[in-house]
Amino acid sequence: MLGIESSCDETAVALYERDAGLVAHLVYTQTEVHQEYGGVVPELASRDHVRKLTPMIGQLFDQSEYSLQDVAAVAYTAGPGLAGALMIGASVGRSLAWSLGVPAIPVHHMEGHLLAPLLDEPTPEFPFTALLVSGGHTMLVGVAGLGKYTLLGESVDDAVGEAFDKTAKLMGLGYPGGPALSRLAEEGDPQAFKLSRPMTNRPGLDFSFSGLKTQVANLIRDEANANRQADIAASFEQAVVDTLIIKCRRAVESTGYPRLVLAGGVSANQRLRKEMANWGKSKNIEVYYPSSDFCTDNAAMIALVGALRFDSGLSDSMSFSVRPRWPLTELSPP
Repeated sequence: MLGIESSCDETAVALYERDAGLVAHLVYTQTEVHQEYGGVVPELASRDHVRKLTPMIGQLFDQSEYSLQDVAAVAYTAGPGLAGALMIGASVGRSLAWSLGVPAIPVHHMEGHLLAPLLDEPTPEFPFTALLVSGGHTMLVGVAGLGKYTLLGESVDDAVGEAFDKTAKLMGLGYPGGPALSRLAEEGDPQAFKLSRPMTNRPGLDFSFSGLKTQVANLIRDEANANRQADIAASFEQAVVDTLIIKCRRAVESTGYPRLVLAGGVSANQRLRKEMANWGKSKNIEVYYPSSDFCTDNAAMIALVGALRFDSGLSDSMSFSVRPRWPLTELSPP
């Protein structure tokens, strides 16, 4: 299975084999392309995918013992994401599949993140509760099996990754802001400032993080805190982590599943991993994470889901489309 990912600002390709597992994968990030603008510029993202994707496919096969003629199917990200960026990967993937005479498999980007922990050992068994946390999404999902997803809760405003990036921007930490804020937080006191744990004082599993950003903005404006950026960053990060743990606890109690999966770019956050693992151990809940390579956008997860869907008989028609907005709950089991 050849996997192609181009939903936003990473160009990625991967080869996955049913018995051997992941054979090879490559990821190119466009950070330098967008850095001067302080965020992703969709048109520039699409153009960079055009420049990078085809050469990367060639490089991928150069690094493996396989050739194009060994490809049984091509999986590509069909959504959600930036429309132009998605079209690059979809058109290359569908055209390549047509030229090879093999099926093309459209993959849901968030299903890729959801199942990314299956690329590592030990792998979580179905069913499990999942927390998907990335720059564009924050959601709790009950996972009964492949394609059997129940949305338990989601953010009503900013996604977690978005809140990290916006807060980092307020603090003048540059782009990409989330990792920079987490590095700064390592130097600070997470108890220095009392920030809210939003929407935890009421029932439900939805999230809201825009208020935390406002609280940080107020702290920054106070001249007394001019030399306390590390403390502000640590306090913000701790508030987010506490909120996620509280909501995950409620979600696990709701589903009754003894396993919890964290996935998406923010699942690489070390404070979140450590404290979620400690909580899971105290409650006898198995906690799983993808390895760091598979937290952010990658094609390995797309190839994996493509293989699972291919085995269930899914393939795309000659006429294809992408879906910039595509609810995870619209997916169906094999």
